[in-house]
Amino acid sequence: MKSLRDLELKGKRVLMRVDFNVPTDKENKILDDAKITAALPTIKYVLEQGGRLILMSHLGRPGGKKNGKYSLDKVAAHLSSLLNLPVTKVDDCIGEEVQQAVGKLQDGQVLLLENVRYYEGEEKNDPEFSRQLAALGEVFINDAFGTAHRAHSSTTGIADYLPAYAGFLMENEVAMLRKALGAGERPRMAILGGAKVADKLGLIHNLLNKMDIILIGGGMANTFLKAQGKNVGKSLCEDNLLDEARKIIQAAQDKKVRLVFPQDVVIADAISADAEAEIVDVDGVGSDKMILDIGPKTIEAYQKLIEEARTIVWNGPLGVFEYEQFAQGTRAITQALAASNATTVIGGGDTSVIVHELGLEEGITHISTGGGATLEFLEGVELPGVAVCEH
Repeated sequence: MKSLRDLELKGKRVLMRVDFNVPTDKENKILDDAKITAALPTIKYVLEQGGRLILMSHLGRPGGKKNGKYSLDKVAAHLSSLLNLPVTKVDDCIGEEVQQAVGKLQDGQVLLLENVRYYEGEEKNDPEFSRQLAALGEVFINDAFGTAHRAHSSTTGIADYLPAYAGFLMENEVAMLRKALGAGERPRMAILGGAKVADKLGLIHNLLNKMDIILIGGGMANTFLKAQGKNVGKSLCEDNLLDEARKIIQAAQDKKVRLVFPQDVVIADAISADAEAEIVDVDGVGSDKMILDIGPKTIEAYQKLIEEARTIVWNGPLGVFEYEQFAQGTRAITQALAASNATTVIGGGDTSVIVHELGLEEGITHISTGGGATLEFLEGVELPGVAVCEH
């Protein structure tokens, strides 16, 4: 990747895409600033080098219309407190007012543009919108890995008009995910959870060529269990993918990949906070029950395999972790990963939420800031926002 370390930044107008798409509450207060703090190393480097920094981000889905709910005002205030520097914020991302604000920028100062998704041209990767954004800078840095799977104006279109480089976050994400997929020490393990096999088909097929061990949990395990003749009761199950699940099991055998499924499970009548949980072997699921977590025998087996692995990538919770009685599997596996000596890479989304909730960030080698971007990268899909930063 083309690194910004190779750039002379002093006095340059640096147009940088960040992912400040942070969760907010009903009062519009920021709930989690992890995405903002993840961009700080690149931001600070540009400012220390005397660059004139212009930041772009989206927030939410305003659908191409201005909407105060999705304004970046709150982000500007929070970023200013983190940097202990003034952050100038403009109420647009293109136009005369923005050009004037950019013209006033001095070396080591930072300007935040308004939500780029206020314009329909952003998500359409409209060349004219891309050109107007690009006109603000002299060099483009993409540090928004979380949106790298989107070919939008602010992630890829600008690169048609300006030289593009990767920020430190982008570099690190790509390096760690590539390591997990192919360059990491063996045995290499993937832990896959989440609700549906359909969402992870591309991922599974790619990982069969990269991994030595794949552990399956979450709702997606039910489809594999049923494909092997087990009764899964009222559990979430993709009956249309039973043949596909059998093909995956056969492909794993052919490639000598250990594909491991739950031995026991936690079941209940319903998904609710007061549902009564019961532990049974996978052969003992009643027709009126739902599988909602992995059981203690499975946890123990998975923990032992985790101890053997040298490189581990995990994507998707192993049970309905929102409810206490179905959260044990996901928690235990998170703790096992944090205690492991392996290189551990956590895919974004729900999986990273769990790590943060348990306060186990220090024990994990890398927690990805991407959700969909991480998943697509692990599937082997070329990400447009990564491609523009490569030689």
